[in-house]
Amino acid sequence: MENDLHDHGSHPARRGDGYDTTGSIETNVANGFTMVAVGDLILSRPLTRYAHPGFGDIVKILCDADVTFGNMETLIFDIRSFKGSPEAEHGGAYHISVPELGPDLKAMGFNIVGRANNHTLDWGREGMRETSRVLDESGIVHAGAGENLAQAGAARFLETARGRVALVSFATTFGPMFRACDPAGEAPGRPGLNPLRLAESIVVPPEMLENLRRVRDALPGFKAGGKDPSRVVLRGGIYKAGDKPGYSYEADPRDVADILRNVRRGKQFSDFCIVTNHGHEPNWSHEVSQEPPDYEQSFARKMIDAGADAYIAHGPHLLRGIEIYKARPIFYSLGNFFYDDLRTPAGADMFETYGKDPRVDTDAEVTVDEEAKGYPTAEGFVGALSVPIFYESVVTVSRFEQNQLAELRLYPIGLGYSKRFANRGIPRPVTGPQAKAILERLQKLSEPFGTQIAIENDTGVIRLTPGSSL
Repeated sequence: MENDLHDHGSHPARRGDGYDTTGSIETNVANGFTMVAVGDLILSRPLTRYAHPGFGDIVKILCDADVTFGNMETLIFDIRSFKGSPEAEHGGAYHISVPELGPDLKAMGFNIVGRANNHTLDWGREGMRETSRVLDESGIVHAGAGENLAQAGAARFLETARGRVALVSFATTFGPMFRACDPAGEAPGRPGLNPLRLAESIVVPPEMLENLRRVRDALPGFKAGGKDPSRVVLRGGIYKAGDKPGYSYEADPRDVADILRNVRRGKQFSDFCIVTNHGHEPNWSHEVSQEPPDYEQSFARKMIDAGADAYIAHGPHLLRGIEIYKARPIFYSLGNFFYDDLRTPAGADMFETYGKDPRVDTDAEVTVDEEAKGYPTAEGFVGALSVPIFYESVVTVSRFEQNQLAELRLYPIGLGYSKRFANRGIPRPVTGPQAKAILERLQKLSEPFGTQIAIENDTGVIRLTPGSSL
């Protein structure tokens, strides 16, 4: 049969019937194809009805692209008719917005969003399903959440004038109850998100590892035998030796295999495939690393090798570096795009966690306290968003020519850190010293990946020459 995908570029491995025997891993879009990618969409209300200063300039950039992507990190439903409830296990807060948000995101230019993140099931299956319904009715393609693992992991497709776009969405940070699964025999599947499970190890100096080994061996009930000299398992924690203390991660091979298959399938049925990953790793008390976790570079490259045309990470709420691999962009974190986090209702568990009384204190007062402290974990409160760099990011515009990335433009934005809390979190273009500081930070973070970012008129620019394989 004839291949009905767009034929915009060269196909050196086509059979006589038009099928690409390489697995269709080449970019296959029309010249001038543009992708806008931003980070987390955390907002509680529609925004286009009010003339927020500078926001219209941002919306124009979003609307001018063929595909405009963001990470959908809020739930959408009408609390007055909602049949669900806030879950006891949540992503650190109960993110919520109103049904008007769906059409508003579409009006802003968003036409494709990722759904797999640590807030997917804040409001249970009902919240997940209602959000899907609103996005569907608004004409926004979404991936990463579904009624079982096959649905959550599957690529979803957007038709554009310059090519068909696929999206595969997954998360490394999520509650155990958020993970979708497939049916097994008579057991039905479980709704949830598409997971990439990570095994975390704590890296310590060799002498410290030996001390931990002695502690473990001295504990009652420890049975010697089968010792691994490279690591120590102590009370559920895995420790291994290294030059620099920190954290190390290993991706679950079963999840990796599932994701690779979905990426391959997504590219086989599209001209351009986006892979998106939501993860907080590594973070610790009151601090989030500006460097990606140690597993991610090789993993992101593996996604590109499987057919992804762009790898977009988000989750740590701040910028991380950019890599260009095989003429395709890898964004290790795009930070926040919206942080309009005046969410209501907050849920009784949030009041309890932050020592508030719902009969006296307000939802806003709970949220302000959460922003100052961060969200609770077994190690304490982590990920506090009370510093300016969490309110600074970029809008990325990738332009493709001759089926490869030709230019990547980075427009710095500020989210109003100094504003009244109710007015924070809405992006506007920044210029001058603030733009310079954002772009210079991104330059430094991208240097380890060999990426050179020029700064021209308050805009970051990465240019590739035709045929470049960087």
